Amino acid sequence: MTFEGIEGCGKSTQARRLAGRLEKEGISCVLTFEPGGTAIGQKIRRILLDQNHQDLCALSELFLYEADRAQHVAWVIRPALAQGQWVICDRFFDATTVYQGVARDQDLDMIRLLNEKASMGITPDRTFVIDCPVDVGLERALRRNVSHEEPGQDRFEKEHREFHTAVRNGYLRMAEKEPHRFVVVDGRLGEEALEEIIFDYVRPQLGPINS
Repeated sequence: MTFEGIEGCGKSTQARRLAGRLEKEGISCVLTFEPGGTAIGQKIRRILLDQNHQDLCALSELFLYEADRAQHVAWVIRPALAQGQWVICDRFFDATTVYQGVARDQDLDMIRLLNEKASMGITPDRTFVIDCPVDVGLERALRRNVSHEEPGQDRFEKEHREFHTAVRNGYLRMAEKEPHRFVVVDGRLGEEALEEIIFDYVRPQLGPINS
């Protein structure tokens, strides 16, 4: 399962909450994220999010994300799935489609091919899009970054408002095209209320554990 959305939407919080809920149900799961879910990925993440890297060209940005993903799938996601574990991932290839494809206006066919190769054919069973207005998300993100342990890792938060609007709209359009996989939930709700809504979608997949 994956969590997606604009900056500050609350997806990371909900990914953590779902992972904790599953563990309480006795389900072994791996909570991970992109970019940076591996040791090598952490180095790539610092390059991608560094506010001093405004001159990073769109194609370089795309390839860095795909490199991070290939390493992540090889070392974290695929081994966990092979062991029968659930994987909860904070961002995956849908983020690349909307950020580097829609918002950066790069070739979507190329991105689809790169995503498929880097993810080694793995597709999320369910993708939760935590949706909220751009102004709400950015305000949260900027407030969060004030106390961030790694100052200066806010290159995307500094993008113009139109960029974030394109990202949000990109997610919503994808969700309309793939209703069997995507679930859009209101990120303006309280954390606990949102957790319950998300878990209601997950509950049927728990089988006899929750019956």
